[in-house]
Parts: sequence; structure tokens; C-alpha cells
Amino acid sequence: MNSSTTPPLIELSQVTKVYGEGEGEVRALRGIDLRINAGEFVAVMGPSGSGKSTCMNVLGCLDTPSGGQYRFLGAPVGSMSADQRALLRRNHLGFVFQGFNLLSRTTALENVELPLVYRGLPSAERHARARRALQEVGLAQRESHVPSQLSGGQQQRVAIARAIVTEPRLLFADEPTGNLDTTTSIEIMRLLTKLNERGITIVMVTHEPDIAAWTRRIVRFRDGLIESDETNEPQREAVQKGLGSR
Repeated sequence: MNSSTTPPLIELSQVTKVYGEGEGEVRALRGIDLRINAGEFVAVMGPSGSGKSTCMNVLGCLDTPSGGQYRFLGAPVGSMSADQRALLRRNHLGFVFQGFNLLSRTTALENVELPLVYRGLPSAERHARARRALQEVGLAQRESHVPSQLSGGQQQRVAIARAIVTEPRLLFADEPTGNLDTTTSIEIMRLLTKLNERGITIVMVTHEPDIAAWTRRIVRFRDGLIESDETNEPQREAVQKGLGSR
């Protein structure tokens, strides 16, 4: 792939984000430059108030920059209408959250189908795609279970299946192991690694160095700026060699 002709999947150029005004003004982002190519697995780290969550919200089209430019596959997101940004989210982005965000009275299959309902797909196609997604995350036998009948790790797998059922180009994971024990966290990271190796680009917020160690690159935020941006391949390989990659 020729990097000179192929645009990065996402690119921020001197992006700022300011909340409030006057004495109450908060500069959450102070001029961020960031490029992430298709196929990367990136951890975003930093203390509370560092700007990492604001950056993720901008990348996920959940918020808009105050200044600078955000491009998705070369297209300027800032000039898109709210409806166009919503379509970008629906068609190209997937989201996984710390709290799972599953509908409590709805089965695993129905939870996974939900994004396809918004797309207006017929029920037979929704069922088939949701079943494939649940199979991919190892929950083919749990499709009729509601969240209260599933462990924390299984609930997060359902959430991941829901995020990938639309076949997104980019998956955002916000503290995906934050509510899980160590053993279950490793299972989730193995699953995310498998999805990345399949071709899904992943950007993951985490406070945990041992979770960030699974990724290919670590971007650290501090005071609204990127403090460091480094490859993580040697540590990633060591982690997978020590734990087994499968």
C-alpha cells in the first residue's frame, strides 16, 4: 500500500476543543495532530482531564472540534451535516463501552441486532448477521439469554458482537476491561486482537498498562496535548508469547 496516495483512516490536524467561555473556559484539546492508518490497534492513555476522552468523542463523531480539521478517509468531517456524521457513525464505526450498555430485558441476539434495526434490514438478514457475530465472539449458545443470565465477560462479548455486526472499519473501545477481572480481561483482549488481525482498526482508551500492552501503538495525552506516540510491537509480542496468542 502506498502511503503517499492512500489517506489515513483518520487524521486530526491542529484540532482544538474549548468548552465554556470567559473565566469558565476549558481548553480540552490544544492543537492535536494524529494519524491512524487502517489496520492499526492503538491504545489511548492519560490521566483524567488529559483530553483523551474528548479526542475519542471527536473521532467517534459524538462531538465536533472547536478548531482544526478532522478527516475520515480523506473526507472533511467538519463540513458534514449532523445527519451525514450520523451516517458515518452508523456505517463505518463501532463502539464498545466499559458498562456494556446492553438492554436488560432483551436477549443477546436482540441486543446484537439493534444496529441493524436502525439500518432497516429485514428480520431474516438481521437474525443471520447477529448469529454470525455472536458465533465470532464465542457465544453461539447464549443467543436467547438476557444480560442478567450472563457473566460480565459474556456481556462484554455481546457488546462487542453488537459493535461488529455492522462490519465497521473502525472500532472504538472505551475501557472495555474496566469492569472485568484479570482472567476475563485477557479473554476480551484476545478477542479484540483477533478482530484486529482480521482487519478491523481499533482505538482503545485504557488506564491499565497491562491492557495497553496488547496494542500495536500507545498514544499518551496530558493537558490537552499528545505527550508521546510510540510503537508497542515488542511489548505486544512479549505479552502474546507469554500468554499464548490463541
